[in-house]
Amino acid sequence: MSSLSFHDIQYAMETTRVLHEPDRRIDTFGTTSFEFHLVSELMDSVNQVRVREGRIQAERPRILRPEGYNDLMFDGFGEQAEAFSEWFRQHGGDIAFLKYGFSFAARDIREMVVHDTLEAVSDRVVEEIRSNGNPLKAVIQGVDDTWEISLLKFTFEMVEKSQGINVFDFKRRGMM
Repeated sequence: MSSLSFHDIQYAMETTRVLHEPDRRIDTFGTTSFEFHLVSELMDSVNQVRVREGRIQAERPRILRPEGYNDLMFDGFGEQAEAFSEWFRQHGGDIAFLKYGFSFAARDIREMVVHDTLEAVSDRVVEEIRSNGNPLKAVIQGVDDTWEISLLKFTFEMVEKSQGINVFDFKRRGMM
């Protein structure tokens, strides 16, 4: 896909769901790696579901300068992340967690196609993750052709959920 419209990004943001979130949050003073399974229905195909597996890494939070939105980087992501970054600069100004600034890196992406319904595949993946008990694993249901946007939405949700802990840690150390 050569370029994304704001509508494509908005659709992915609205339809992406986290089916199982990690037990851990983003560490305040270190790098945090999450493992993910991103489940998406293939476009124009019946009962074909793509399962992508990989890692996403969140660098330690940093307190931003006022122009900090320009520090938002998406290492390892493709051109979809560039389009998302531009969309986010225009539409994400009211999201408070950006005061901390993060760099994200996607690594080791693998994928497979499973012939079953989206619901059945999602349920199996969630059950497998829960039975393994790894506190850093997530299951995300997203949009196949904008899967990176779905992954970025998950990452921003993790940032938002980590924000209170990060602020507390910064304040405790006299950094805020």
